[in-house]
Amino acid sequence: MILLLFGFVHVNGQQKDTATTPGKTNVFHYAMRFLKKKNTFDTLNQQGLLTTRSELAFKPYEGKIIRHIIINQYKFERTFTDTANRINYFGTRILNSLHNTTKEWAIRQDLFIKENTTVSAYLLADNERYLRTLPYIQDARIIIQPKTGSSDSVDVYVITKDLFSINAVINQATTGKFKARIEDVNLFGAAQSLQTTVLVQKNRVPVTGLGLMYTKFNVAHSFIDASVGYSNINPDLRDGTTDEHAFTFSLQRNLVSQYTHVAGGLLLGDFETFNNYGKPETVFYDYHYHLFDTWLGYNLGVKKYLFDKTKLDRKFVSLRYLNEGFAQTPQQAIDKLIFRFNNKQAVLGQVTFFRQEFYKTNYLYGFGTTEDVPQGYNVAVTGGWYKQAYLSRPYIGIDANQYNYYNKGDIVQYFLRAGTFFNNAQMQDAGFLVGAAGFSRPFEFKNLKIRQYIRFSYARIFNRTGLEPLGLNNTFGIRFFTADSVRGDQRISLHSETISFINYKVFGFKFSPFLFADAAGLSLEKNLQGLPSWYYGLGGGLRARNENLVFRTVEARFVYFPRTAFGMPQFFGRLVVNIQFRYNTNYVREPDIIQYNSDYENNIF
Repeated sequence: MILLLFGFVHVNGQQKDTATTPGKTNVFHYAMRFLKKKNTFDTLNQQGLLTTRSELAFKPYEGKIIRHIIINQYKFERTFTDTANRINYFGTRILNSLHNTTKEWAIRQDLFIKENTTVSAYLLADNERYLRTLPYIQDARIIIQPKTGSSDSVDVYVITKDLFSINAVINQATTGKFKARIEDVNLFGAAQSLQTTVLVQKNRVPVTGLGLMYTKFNVAHSFIDASVGYSNINPDLRDGTTDEHAFTFSLQRNLVSQYTHVAGGLLLGDFETFNNYGKPETVFYDYHYHLFDTWLGYNLGVKKYLFDKTKLDRKFVSLRYLNEGFAQTPQQAIDKLIFRFNNKQAVLGQVTFFRQEFYKTNYLYGFGTTEDVPQGYNVAVTGGWYKQAYLSRPYIGIDANQYNYYNKGDIVQYFLRAGTFFNNAQMQDAGFLVGAAGFSRPFEFKNLKIRQYIRFSYARIFNRTGLEPLGLNNTFGIRFFTADSVRGDQRISLHSETISFINYKVFGFKFSPFLFADAAGLSLEKNLQGLPSWYYGLGGGLRARNENLVFRTVEARFVYFPRTAFGMPQFFGRLVVNIQFRYNTNYVREPDIIQYNSDYENNIF
């Protein structure tokens, strides 16, 4: 299988010098010394564990002139976590021979800095973190070296290591259904992605379906990602059946740095269902809708922050226009307030107050690679006008998050989300979601590194009119609870997961066994005097990952539900490839109404 072939990388190898130019050999040796030496700011001294303030390595050079920016790249036989070893094995040679290394010009386009400008510690920290968010980069370091004979000048070395960009995944393979995807997320090493998904299913007409998506990252050094896609196997709005045909075009520019002025996005789409599975008319949701969604934001006072390093509190203002119109409404939703199938128009403005610094750590979602977690706060206040079907109402909401990174390595996020619509001097669809989530510091036990994850949340909706009720089949309910019939307007949940990382590799894959327990109580609407109905999920599993490969975590999970709902099995098992876990590192996002059944920022496990 392609997946195993590309993962065939042995962990043990001998240190061996590479044949490079003298300049590149020197910088590699310098980088190795830098990465291997003990960091005086580390608060964890355990083997292989990392916790460092992102900007501290650059602070001593603040204000010095950048004379040269040198780009170097590790191949697959080198690792950032163990620079002493060079893995020289059959699998690494295959990866290096098949892989198109990212072009130097593409990496230079991803830099925020220029030669003959001054060093800004926070800007460099932002840039290093941004490089690690790119889908084709495994890890990145920016290193400053004083320039010999000049006390006010430095050279900046940017060192990156690619992921193997070809990703082939078989999603399903049974006698009646085959679904697979192949993708190159760094086509020709030019920071562009091409993805193809194929579905073959006997009870589908036509039997074969196709999905295509092309993305160009950072178009012309604008930090705008442009995507265009077509699929006739898109999951539909009703129950996720692959009978939706979709055309999409998007432009997205994130606020990649706290010193960046502008962020925004544009999404255009055409979505239509076809009865490919021969469902009865009473069951098939026949719809066709168009989507126009755009937003634009501006970071206030950027120049002032560049010159005054003591000012870390930021303000960002943004405006969004949304128009989602149904040319064909499902018969089952005509003249009904069903959020997924209603026409929607909105004009929303937002002011975001944030102060986020970052720590570099590891063994959260990754298997030893560098991960970035925020410390600080992010408060977004949203207001505007929202029209859903025949309801035209003003809206106001707040999304507040506090991120704490403690000295011993504990990571905690506190969150509060609340919002309401107003109609006829009454609050409608008012609600709030409050809670906390955290990772314990890592503990070592023999060949294991162990973290404990806990999340608590409580949600309540008042006078529900147009929004979906609270459910359990989402990230704030019971994970993998599939029934959508358990609904209410008051929910309490507790999640716990013990995650371990084994200090051992097989063909380049690392392993992470885990155990978890979920509990959630839901009160039915208009019956809040009674006790909530409680549901549970208990289980465990194994995750595997080869950090050289672009596809994400492979997970085998088994769940037991002591209590189920109609149509739900008591036992659940799955094997999924390409799960992407990543702690949220975005400064801002587009204005939106508060969501109580989903975590749109993917910052809560």
